[in-house]
Amino acid sequence: MSDTKSPPEQALDLTSVEDQAAAPAPAAAAGGLSKNMVYAGVAFCACVTVASVASMTALALRKDGEVVMESPNAAASAGDAVAKAQPVITVVVDDESKFPTVKPPAKRNPCAGKKPELPNVKCIVDAVANVGPQAGANVTKGYQGEMEVMQPPITTPYYQNKMCPVNVHWHKGTEHYSLGEYDETGTGPVPKTVTGDLSRKLAGSDAEVRGGYQCKHYDPEEEKFNKPYVWEHCVGMTVGETYEVHWPHSAAGACGTPNQFQSPFYDGVFCTDGVLTNTAEQIGVQAQVFTIVNDESYYYPDLMRGMIVDGEIFGTDMAIYTGSTTGTSRDNEICSQYAPITWQVDRTCHMISASSFDKMCADMKSQRDDMSDDLYAHGSRELVADELTADNQQNRALRGN
Repeated sequence: MSDTKSPPEQALDLTSVEDQAAAPAPAAAAGGLSKNMVYAGVAFCACVTVASVASMTALALRKDGEVVMESPNAAASAGDAVAKAQPVITVVVDDESKFPTVKPPAKRNPCAGKKPELPNVKCIVDAVANVGPQAGANVTKGYQGEMEVMQPPITTPYYQNKMCPVNVHWHKGTEHYSLGEYDETGTGPVPKTVTGDLSRKLAGSDAEVRGGYQCKHYDPEEEKFNKPYVWEHCVGMTVGETYEVHWPHSAAGACGTPNQFQSPFYDGVFCTDGVLTNTAEQIGVQAQVFTIVNDESYYYPDLMRGMIVDGEIFGTDMAIYTGSTTGTSRDNEICSQYAPITWQVDRTCHMISASSFDKMCADMKSQRDDMSDDLYAHGSRELVADELTADNQQNRALRGN
């Protein structure tokens, strides 16, 4: 879980959280509609009889980009009057767009500015740890860090702990390390600049972003790893590359409301005042690692709202531990004060379609809050040193998360 706008991190002394419930993206347009055609839906509040339905307005689609309501009879009937009195909900649909985006009505954001300012600090002072446990850690099965931590992590699905996802973002390469899955021997279409690392430049920026470890799926001879994908919503993404996705969760989110998803994620985590009393028990992050392929057989439609837990592959080999927020403003000398929080990390690297990511980005654009700062991959923090990693890593398989 990294900074969206490179904000400094702070110790978890939390007293407010985020809100949830993002409005779902509208369904894709039916085949046959011309470009920029508009679909108008009429919501009727009053009860109607079968006879009145027959007399109500019909929707007429016109290729000039409009949809109009036309009565079958020239004379206005009582049914026509009711129909014309109703608000018309319009959704702009472009037949060249696979995933249209529509935001809910704009209203005050109760989560805006809720991030507590906890600046990064030195990790070690006078040979003693100056912070709580850090992330991302080595999650190889059997590994344990050297920092003694009394607070255990959450080992059950977050929703069972009255927590909801408040953001989604991802990192170039991985911040965690899982031997044999995503490690220094992984490969991808972007050459490594340092052993185990990748670097890239953000779109429209000269600033280099540190990359992390890669998975082992990439094969330049297979079409699904190198066939170009036309991205509509995500920014600067690459087919064949490895990304680590983070879903911050919080008990203080605006859960179940149009304000649930927030950028930066801190605003979502701390949205509701007076809720957070134990950060390790009330704030957590799901992490799952993917190699992007241009192959629709790997499509998952609802990636924005949480990690995939499905069958015998996704979420069945989890490392769970307490750590901190991540991102490239921290390393093994400068650390995050936002700790302890729970991390639930899938040790396995999975393949996923580029369209799954693009659909996720479309859903992000459909949230009430502006999530444009999370539509591209963020840099990856270097692997946390053993002395800054918690000694409480546990093994679990999540079910129905």
